[in-house]
Amino acid sequence: MPSLYAEIEINAPLEAVWQALIRKAEWRYWNTFLYDCDATRELAPGQEVFLSMQRLEGDEETEFQPVVTVFKPNQCLRWTSKIPGLRSEHSFELQEITPGRTRYLHRAHFSGWLTKVFLPFIRQDERQGIRRMAHQLKRYVERQAYSPHRQPRRQPWPHPRPDRY
Repeated sequence: MPSLYAEIEINAPLEAVWQALIRKAEWRYWNTFLYDCDATRELAPGQEVFLSMQRLEGDEETEFQPVVTVFKPNQCLRWTSKIPGLRSEHSFELQEITPGRTRYLHRAHFSGWLTKVFLPFIRQDERQGIRRMAHQLKRYVERQAYSPHRQPRRQPWPHPRPDRY
């Protein structure tokens, strides 16, 4: 099963990293890879969420509606997205290295007969997006950890379409 992977160490408590990861309505302040298209849909097991992905900054977005399959607070978030012939699974895992230092792992696994057709065209771009998200998460959480009273950026990342909520 083909997969993509990003790992980064974040100088912040595990709980702070988890909160940034699960507050999808706030992704627009730091995340240029994944966008929340419907803030009313919570990240919870069995819940379908409506997201958009931008593999390369400035490129077309791909909307998708994955189903959350795992939600273990402060440990793991996983969702699965399916279309006929293609299944993708994204997992976001957190590991405490030491108090105040967290390892973030993002894995994407692909399966289905369309994988051989589709993945060669997106592999490099998706890998870049996953890595970009990891670095942006690190930067965002570390800024929050070192200045806890700091508010999120007032303006979200430039987004090609207006917010839907």
